Amino acid sequence: MRIILLCGGSGKRLWPLSNEIRSKVFLKLLKSDAGARESMIERICRQLNEAGLLQSTCIVTHHSQVEITRSYVGEHIPILAEPFKRGTFTAIAYAVSYLHEKLQMDPNETICVLPVDTYADTAFFRLLLRVPDVLMHSKADLALLGTKPTHPSDQFGYIVPAQPNGNDDFSFIHQFIEKPDEPTACRLIEHQAMWNCGVFAFSLKFMLTFLKDKGHPIQVEHWLENYEQLANTSFDREVAEHALSAVVMRYDGYWNDLGSWMALSDHFESHVIGSGRISDDSSNSHIINELSYPIEMIGVSDLIVAASSDGILIANKGKANQIKDKLEHMPRFAKYEEKRWGSYRVLNDWNDETGNGVMIKQVKLIHGKYTSYHQHLERQEIVTIVTGSAEILMEGKRRQLKAGDVLQIPAGTRHGIKALTDLELMEVVLGKDLAKEDVIRIAMVW
Repeated sequence: MRIILLCGGSGKRLWPLSNEIRSKVFLKLLKSDAGARESMIERICRQLNEAGLLQSTCIVTHHSQVEITRSYVGEHIPILAEPFKRGTFTAIAYAVSYLHEKLQMDPNETICVLPVDTYADTAFFRLLLRVPDVLMHSKADLALLGTKPTHPSDQFGYIVPAQPNGNDDFSFIHQFIEKPDEPTACRLIEHQAMWNCGVFAFSLKFMLTFLKDKGHPIQVEHWLENYEQLANTSFDREVAEHALSAVVMRYDGYWNDLGSWMALSDHFESHVIGSGRISDDSSNSHIINELSYPIEMIGVSDLIVAASSDGILIANKGKANQIKDKLEHMPRFAKYEEKRWGSYRVLNDWNDETGNGVMIKQVKLIHGKYTSYHQHLERQEIVTIVTGSAEILMEGKRRQLKAGDVLQIPAGTRHGIKALTDLELMEVVLGKDLAKEDVIRIAMVW
């Protein structure tokens, strides 16, 4: 069996800690079994490893998140980069084509797709090991996982099973209902409906046949060449809702969708993460502060206060999801990014009197890591080494810099930086429209 992890997200519901690059799955806010803080992607990779499935896993994500994903999962898991965000159907079709064409996988192999933000006990992932047998015995096209609802929610999809078939391992599916209102959810629960856990399993042969029948390609390059023109659509709508035969496996352990500050805060290791304090008369409130400025909370309850370089959110937990709509038309670019070599934070940005952009960045590189060898076409950089030492490669020539050294990098200059020790530098960027991508990456040369 092969696992496809769908990793993405627009970073809106957990703003300002999440953004277009660092989506919620990369936030180190969950408490691990060892007592340290871990992210959702680290948690699911740990659990897949405990179930013996990590070595059979690949990840699909947008190309802008490849570096941060690699920094969290290491070098051994294949990462497939999407050139554009086009929904779960396209992501899965792309991954299936990769498994078929590049890995030459047996058409009878079982493929199991799950979202990387799945939050469940490790028993959930061990249940996946039974999926191939369920598909074989049921002769179904698709197998899904469902769990018993704890309350009528309008935030989840529901799976309505058919009449019991006398098999405890699975039930055939009568109907899918996507995010009903709460009265409808109550009626669905009375008919033994389950929350849809977002897991889809099928044979490689089934999906290849489906793609061919619908006139889709099964070659990786054909998908990549046409990504921009493809519709943004879900696997549920394109495939699951039209499957002639689908079954649901029931999971009875803990499962939740941590897509909101209310849901996520229940799993924090502390009510205060970062610099801040909450008074004793402030109940059920949390502070998550990535800034160096302390936050004091006095006499207020049921609040979430989140602060990062991208902004500050102060909201009632029950209404914090409204931030997604508030951000819909706000021009944004990520002011904090994590890379495979370290991270950077935008400290300030503005336009001068001539309209040219100015950006000041704090950049940190891990000892032994290095940036790509690259060039910016229309912007120049002024780099000041704050702590540590670095090797700079500019136009094929190497030089070493230490704390206090300053380097000017004109527009169009090929360059890269390697950290000879843990390294911190300040970078002033000058140019027009600094929020737009302006980089050409060249082959690694370190």
